[in-house]
Order: sequence, then structure tokens, then C-alpha cells
Amino acid sequence: MSDAKPTISFDVPAIAAELISIRDVIRWGVSHFNQAELWYGHGMANALDEAVFIALSSLKLPLNITESYFDSRLTLAEREQVLALYQRRMNERIPAAYLTHEAWFCGLKFYVDENVLVPRSPIAELIENRFEPWVDPQQVDSILDLCTGSGCIGIASAYAFDWADVDLADISPAALAVARRNVKDHQLEEQVTVLQSDLFSALEGRKYDIIVSNPPYVDAEDMAALPDEFRREPELGLTAGNDGLDLVKVILNQAANFMNPGGILVVEVGNSQFALEELLPEVDFYWLEFERGGEGVFLLTHEQLTQHQSSFAFS
Repeated sequence: MSDAKPTISFDVPAIAAELISIRDVIRWGVSHFNQAELWYGHGMANALDEAVFIALSSLKLPLNITESYFDSRLTLAEREQVLALYQRRMNERIPAAYLTHEAWFCGLKFYVDENVLVPRSPIAELIENRFEPWVDPQQVDSILDLCTGSGCIGIASAYAFDWADVDLADISPAALAVARRNVKDHQLEEQVTVLQSDLFSALEGRKYDIIVSNPPYVDAEDMAALPDEFRREPELGLTAGNDGLDLVKVILNQAANFMNPGGILVVEVGNSQFALEELLPEVDFYWLEFERGGEGVFLLTHEQLTQHQSSFAFS
């Protein structure tokens, strides 16, 4: 359990009356975010990034506006609106994406709320590269985003493979409601199907060229040490038993049955990488490297999954 952090108390209307421009409001936010000892990691690296994101999202301004806009005067109501979000970010430790209901993944905007994890997977780089050199993109006709949450991985894959059928699967009805909203927002209803499924349980008869998954993988020790901001995310999307591998074991055991020959399985396991390597030393997991950072993502081919099927028959 994380240590208690200081509560930042201030009078929103009084402070709003003293600030004038977007730059003023953001500068104030950065100072107080640092004072509040916030934890970052939901797509933002520091107090400045977070303050800018919240302010521009609240003001319905694009995140790539030119610097001259920062000297624009705000109305009193606009200043109060941004400061109220800053106050919630500090005192309730709510990730910025939940405050604004906006997150970005692969250059695409997604709706998010507390029923899904905030998108931040390094798998984005694989999608941008259309999973090359591991597959020939022109030979990919079917993709499964397993444990889809907001749907960001599957929807981004639908853009990268605009001819392929994409399934989004998750056990959580609340998460799937968010995924359906994002599919509709991106006008992908004809290409992307949303399915409620406990891993592969409702996918019988379906076959995929790519199965990609960012499942729950946080082990018991890491769960106990998570900062408050991460505790705002749904526990169902994080926790996966003592070693963080409860769901990964099932995926390894069953994935080959749902893959076409030549297909690949890509799974993010984060810090549970070490437990997985210790559990299965005979398996040659390919641990992917990312230019923008991130680790704990493995790739296995259909052939490897079939070869090691006996190793994946966990009791």
C-alpha cells in the first residue's frame, strides 16, 4: 500500500480570478502537481505533460496546438473548469485520462473510464509496424485482441490492417461497453466485432493470424505496492494471482487451437516476465524490444506453441 500523500487545499474561484492565460493555468498546475507528489505512468511522464494534457482536453483544444495559443486569455468559467480538474487529480489521485475521458494510442483518440485500463502498451509500436517482420501483412486476414479493455489494441490493428476482420474479446461487460463505444466512434462496426468471452471460452471455431493480448499480469507483491493512481484502475484488469501468470498460462495452453498455421501470439506480461521464464525455461520466448521503451512482451509462433504444447498443460 502506498504512503499517504499531502492533500492540496485551495479556493478554486479565488485562484481562477488571479490567473489569466492558458500558460498561467498550466504553470500553476505544474507547481502544485509537484507539491502533491503525484505519480505518473498513464501516458504522461511528468507534471508538465499532465498539466498540459488536462488543460487542453478540458478546453477542447488539440494537443498539438502551436505555442502561441498558450498566451490566449481564458474566461473565468474556463479557468475554474481546468482548476477543478487539477484539484481532483491531486486530491483523489485520479489518472488524467479518467478525468478527461480521453486517451491516445497509436495516434488515435479513445474514450476511457474507470472500467478499463488507461492505454499505454508498448504493443503500439508493433501495430505501427504491422507486426513485421513476424508476419507478412498482406497475409493477415484475422486478428484477435484478447482481454481488450477499451479496444485500443484491436481498433489500432484494424487501421493497420484495414482489410482484416478484428475481434475484441473481454470478460467484463463494463469494459466491452467502452470498447463498443470506441468501435462506433471510429466507425469500424463493419470490420470489428466485440465479444464477451472468458479468454477463449466463447470463441470456439474462430481462427486468427494474429492473437495479441495485454491481459492482467500484476502479481500479488506488485499489487500490494501499486501507487494510488494505479489503484484507480479496475482490479480485474490488473491482478493475476501470486505470480501474475494465472491468465497467461491459460492463453499459452489454448492459443494454438485458435490460430492459423503461420500465425503469431503476442502477449504483454510486464514484470511477470521473470516468473514466466523461470516457469518455462525450455521455451524460447522472443522478448520484443521497443524504440520508445517498454519491456515484458513476448512473441511465439503457432509452430512454437504446438511444439511446446505439453509444457503448457499446467495442472
